[in-house]
Amino acid sequence: MSKSRAEAAAGGKGAAGAPGILLRYLQEQNRPYSAQDVFGNLQREHGLGKAAVVKALEQLAQQGKIKEKMYGKQKIYFADQDQFDIVSDADLQSLDANIVALTAKVQSLQQSCRHMETELKELTSTLTTPEMQKEIQELKKECAGYTERLKNIKAASNHVTPEEKEQVYRERQKYCKEWRKRKRMAQEMCDAILEGYPKSKKQFFEEAGIETDEDYNVTLPDP
Repeated sequence: MSKSRAEAAAGGKGAAGAPGILLRYLQEQNRPYSAQDVFGNLQREHGLGKAAVVKALEQLAQQGKIKEKMYGKQKIYFADQDQFDIVSDADLQSLDANIVALTAKVQSLQQSCRHMETELKELTSTLTTPEMQKEIQELKKECAGYTERLKNIKAASNHVTPEEKEQVYRERQKYCKEWRKRKRMAQEMCDAILEGYPKSKKQFFEEAGIETDEDYNVTLPDP
C-alpha cells in the first residue's frame, strides 16, 4: 500500500471512531465546547480533521447523545446533563469547600516553589569552596603587593612636606590666573583687529600664525 493510501486509510479509521472519542471527551470534561475547541484539543492526540470533528458532533447531537446550543454565531456542544446524578446542595457545598481547600493548597505549593527557586538562585550564584579558596589566595597576594608598596613609600626619603605641597598649589593658582589674564587680553586684541579685518577669524589666525589652546585640546584648569 502506498503512503498516501495508508494515510487516507488511517484518516478514515480515525473519522469512523470520532463520535466515540468525542462523546467520551465531552462526558469526561462536562463543559461546553465549540467544534474548533474540540478539534484543537484532540487533533494532536487522535489526528482528527476538523471536518470529521464537526460531522461527528452534529451526528451525536442528532442522536441525542449530546446537546447543542447556538451561542452568538457559533454552536457549542456539551454532554447531556440527564445522564449525570443529581447533586444535592450539601454535595455542592462539599465540592465548593474542597475546591477552596485545593486552591489554598495550590497557592501554598506555588509560594513554596517560588521560595525554593529564590534559594536555588542564591545557591547557584554563591562561590563554591574551591572558588572561595582561590579568591582568598588572590586577595592575599593582592594585599601582600599593597603592603610592599606601602613599605617602600614609607622608606623613601623624598617625601613632600605639607609646606612644599602648599607652595606648589599656590604657584599653580598663580600661573593659572596669569594664563587666564593673558588669554583674555589676547582675545580682546584679536576681536578689536577682526572688527576691521575683511576676512574670517580663522583666516586671520592662519595668516598671523596664531595658535590657540583649543588647537591642542588644552583647557584651563579649574581655579
